[in-house]
Amino acid sequence: MKLDPFYLIVDRAQWIERLVPLGVKLVQLRIKERSDEDLRAEIRRAKAVCAAHRCQLIVNDYWQVAIDEACDCVHLGQEDLAAADLGAIRAAGLQLGVSTHDEAELETALAVEPDYVALGPVYPTILKKMKWAPQGLERLSAWRERVGTLPLVAIGGLNRERIDGVFAHGADSAAVVTDITLNADPEARTREWIRKTAAWR
Repeated sequence: MKLDPFYLIVDRAQWIERLVPLGVKLVQLRIKERSDEDLRAEIRRAKAVCAAHRCQLIVNDYWQVAIDEACDCVHLGQEDLAAADLGAIRAAGLQLGVSTHDEAELETALAVEPDYVALGPVYPTILKKMKWAPQGLERLSAWRERVGTLPLVAIGGLNRERIDGVFAHGADSAAVVTDITLNADPEARTREWIRKTAAWR
């Protein structure tokens, strides 16, 4: 699986409609606590925009809906991974990304032969409470050695100043949420990320 170095994560299709046309090529739709009807509507909106702009769409958590809506890729956290029907995901042709936060979770992830692995939080994050301390760049380098040629995503606390560091320590892709969505000018910040990651493509 080939991942663009700029991995945008958003919680609404509206963000995708705003930012993907700027040149985003990889985006995860991470929706929490919405009705099934709303969830499917959001995924359909996101799919339409991504198809029009040749952007890779990844659906977080909702693997069955991703199958039903003929999506290409799903991302699972460890709890969702334990409950998911991996056979159904593979039979549907979906690619699979898995979150990891420690050695045990990395072992669990590698055992299911994912298409990419994410490590986080690399830096302190304000997005959600984490029971894990920031992993740091050394852990990112260690994960690089452990996963071999498998694509590796760095996530957690990333901003423009930290982009080069995560790539220098082995990440293939840098995932970002709040540095863009909480910015006063998300469009301008997205363009900065696209420029900043262009050298790592």
